[in-house]
Amino acid sequence: MRVDLIVGTRPNFVKAASLHRALRAYPDVFDLRLVHTGQHYDAGMSEVFFRELGLPPPDVALRVGSGSPGAQIGEIMSLYDQTLAANPAALVLVVGDVSSTVGCALAAVQRGAAVGHVEAGLRSFDRTMPEEVNRVVTDRVSDFLFIASPEARENLLREGTPPEQIFLVGNVLIDTLHWRRAEIPRSEVLGTLGLEPRRYGVVTLHRPSNVDDAARLVDVLEALATLRGELEFVFPVHPRTRQALAGLDGGATPERFPNLRLIEPLGYTDFLALVCRSLLVVTDSGGLQEETTAVGVPCLTLRENTERPITLSEGTNQLIGRGRERLATAVRRILAGDR
Repeated sequence: MRVDLIVGTRPNFVKAASLHRALRAYPDVFDLRLVHTGQHYDAGMSEVFFRELGLPPPDVALRVGSGSPGAQIGEIMSLYDQTLAANPAALVLVVGDVSSTVGCALAAVQRGAAVGHVEAGLRSFDRTMPEEVNRVVTDRVSDFLFIASPEARENLLREGTPPEQIFLVGNVLIDTLHWRRAEIPRSEVLGTLGLEPRRYGVVTLHRPSNVDDAARLVDVLEALATLRGELEFVFPVHPRTRQALAGLDGGATPERFPNLRLIEPLGYTDFLALVCRSLLVVTDSGGLQEETTAVGVPCLTLRENTERPITLSEGTNQLIGRGRERLATAVRRILAGDR
């Protein structure tokens, strides 16, 4: 059976690595084709992940590039439709909630392929997030909904999904983390950066609500700067975020934010090593909420909601929202030993 496995962004690569290893173990059953939309195309956000995660070069590279969500989804649909027209697939597996997820799912449905959504049923109930719209649409057109946690089933049933289409399969992101965890002690990233374990925090920001609003971005950085003398923060900067930082009045200089170290994006193993040995993580990422929970590191999420509530009830995650004082207070509590 021809199965297309769709990837497009850094989180997709990590999740798809577990699926790819599982499917290629049955070459007599599955004719597996890896399709990379090119939504993330920077070498530091794409190529290094393929190498580290054991993913082969993609069988199909759509090379869609950057753009607004609507334009990107439209381009992905058009290019992937051409792929399916020339070489049909019986099953298309999409992961996550990015433009590549919904674009390829819609193209597959139009071509009569079955669609399986891995990480289905997540809901933030905030339609201002492009990812929330992508999740809902992808789930509505999918034939197989593979969920990672029980609340996802309740979300899908509430929306009228037939229960026989829902499969609780666990979390493929964390499958990959456990697969690669033995490599973490071999990472030299802390030595390279001159860091000591548990003496620094990690920051990641990329969502439009935090990055595209200059006032909001400055507010977050200034909240971290109030902790100068208490904690240093290491900030692997997403290309989108780097553009936003460059556009700030006065820039994001060491003089302005002395305890914030901006670095280039890291590969998967080095980034995991940085997170695992940190005191805490400040983020707006969905996947990092799960990864920090899996490795037992406190996570402060700069959002008002999360599609991963299990990280709040069972994990190490806290929702901090938009308040500058809430962020500084939460960090100081962790510094005082209240995890």
